[in-house]
Amino acid sequence: MTQSTLYAPQEPVFPRKVSGRFRNLKWWIMAITLGIYYITPWIRWDRGANLPDQAVLVDMANRRFYFFWIEIWPHEFYFVAGLLIMAGLGLFLFTSAMGRVWCGYTCPQTVWTDLFILVERWIEGDRNARVRLYNARWDLKKWRLRLFKWGIWLVIAVATGGAWVFYFTDAPTLLTNLLNFSAHPAAYITIAILTATTFLFGGFAREQICIYACPWPRIQAAMMDPDTITVAYREWRGEPRRHSAEVKDGAEQGDCIDCMACVNVCPVGIDIRDGQQMECITCALCIDACDDVMEKIGKPRGLIDYIALSDEPAERAGQPPTLVWKHILRPRTIFYTAIWGAIGVGLMYALFIRTDVELTVSPVRNPTYVLQSDGAVRNIYDVRLRNKTGDDRTFHLSLTSDEILRIDLEGADGLRTVQIPADTTILQRVYVTARANDPAATIAMTDLRLWVEDIDTNERASRNTTFNGRDQ
Repeated sequence: MTQSTLYAPQEPVFPRKVSGRFRNLKWWIMAITLGIYYITPWIRWDRGANLPDQAVLVDMANRRFYFFWIEIWPHEFYFVAGLLIMAGLGLFLFTSAMGRVWCGYTCPQTVWTDLFILVERWIEGDRNARVRLYNARWDLKKWRLRLFKWGIWLVIAVATGGAWVFYFTDAPTLLTNLLNFSAHPAAYITIAILTATTFLFGGFAREQICIYACPWPRIQAAMMDPDTITVAYREWRGEPRRHSAEVKDGAEQGDCIDCMACVNVCPVGIDIRDGQQMECITCALCIDACDDVMEKIGKPRGLIDYIALSDEPAERAGQPPTLVWKHILRPRTIFYTAIWGAIGVGLMYALFIRTDVELTVSPVRNPTYVLQSDGAVRNIYDVRLRNKTGDDRTFHLSLTSDEILRIDLEGADGLRTVQIPADTTILQRVYVTARANDPAATIAMTDLRLWVEDIDTNERASRNTTFNGRDQ
């Protein structure tokens, strides 16, 4: 009696080298994405004497996120949330339009796996040589090649983990501290964890991450339909498949000669001719391999291609397929694009209407008001003032209301101005008073607006609140 298992042991995959338009596109995307990742922390951006000069910085200590000229404060986290929502919708949009193009071209697992396979091919040889080495006994040559390959993998993995921590503090300073062994232990721990995961995921797990660990293959079906353009095999043209040597006089022969080129180049080890599969990341390397074979045997390219399955009946009948833009511009993709664009426009609008002067007002509710000896009524407010500029500024506070009210600042010696350092938030206690005979002192609630003005730039901001009288 055979015992079944829920997890199939990993079958080693040794993709063969292939060249073509899609492989070249993947090389360009790899170079650009890795270049952005490794170089970005070292780009400088002058924000003034009191602010960091790193272009992209997640400043956890001061609770700031800097992206070139944009500075995100903790209370503005909705910008980050909006970008994450846009990223999710973008993934839905591209998957609905062209399948798993994210997985095949720009997913970090794909990019680093491609890089590790490139190193492996450079050291151990192409597919056949790697298969022979894999099956060979552990002699001096095998140990030498494997240790050399693992050493380069480890260098790449350390650079990957090191580049990540540079996004969270000043990169040149942190690099010096790392080399002097004086950096915070958290930096070394983070680098060690990311080094281990990059080394294991990119070097050994590879396609297993895409098949078992990544949730997207199990979700993608909800995003796709027969009009989605994805990598597929034109079965109606390729079947019946036979090797050239197997073709006999008068036997029916499809364009596919069963050369296995599409299988040998697949980084996840599947046969695209078996139809749509969860494991397929639509990297299109099988298209390059098949097109190369078709040219050699004098057959038209496109036996394996980016196609929509809804075009199958027309192509079987010898008719041209639907135009690509008609597959892409359909209700689902238009809906995703509209939502994606609306969120983007909203974030841009919120970004450009921001001011460098901000305040929040929190009335002190215990007690709701203070009755003074002369009958006047006082309310107390905690006002949080933010100076989002790179220079020290003087803020002036005032109020407007339909009733007569007086404003005083704690510790200001009768003045209504307060000094706020650059890029700082302070908490200022504010007292608002109504005289005994004024209407605001006797009615339950009076509307008022607190204003703050930057004396240097005349930039203003305000918040509405209420004044509580004796009639509660």
